[in-house]
Amino acid sequence: MISFKGTHYPKNVILYAVFFYVRYAVSYRDQEEIMQERGVTVDHATLNRWVVKYASQIAAEARKKKSQVGASWRMDETYIKVKGRWVYLYRAVDKSGETVDFMLSETRDEAAATRFFAQSVGNNGLPEKVVIDKSGANQVGLTNINIYLFLMGFWLSFIDTLQVKYLNNIVEQDHRFIKRITKPMMGFKTFHSAAATLDGIETAHMIREGQLGQQDIPAYRQFMALAE
Repeated sequence: MISFKGTHYPKNVILYAVFFYVRYAVSYRDQEEIMQERGVTVDHATLNRWVVKYASQIAAEARKKKSQVGASWRMDETYIKVKGRWVYLYRAVDKSGETVDFMLSETRDEAAATRFFAQSVGNNGLPEKVVIDKSGANQVGLTNINIYLFLMGFWLSFIDTLQVKYLNNIVEQDHRFIKRITKPMMGFKTFHSAAATLDGIETAHMIREGQLGQQDIPAYRQFMALAE
């Protein structure tokens, strides 16, 4: 359960505000106005603190509860601007387009790729194969995971690596919702706030795609339920 101790607003108000921000293409100034129209006076700085504080916690709960993904993954990175410089959002979906995992990184290199694959396997189990682009770092990252499996005695569980452009189109196209939501935000001021906000955006996307298995329940209520 996520703690809301010490907050000056009801939990449902906070969660509704966080959900609305990460689900729709709005700025904090827009969100401040929207909340005021609904009878809640809260400034944009407070809205930002709510997103940074709660979005990652809710994403962690969503990872635990999302449906099992397929054994064939497609992995790619997209770019996000933080304080005037580009950082890298690592993402993977299965062949049906369901979100496997995501991770924001300040670097795009072997260490980041290895960390992302290790996180994805830890959260979802081992895939049979992963389709990647021509990035050498991603190739080495998967090789590192296979080396680890070998050293642990799981040589029959090696992950096949494919570099086929057309097979990776699904994850490249899936990046579009990220760009659509983040564009009105006009860039992030810190890496920490970017990571938290993207956690929330990815969680809202998983809910919208039905990965929490409750399609008959409104999306914002599913989002709120993750904090209970």
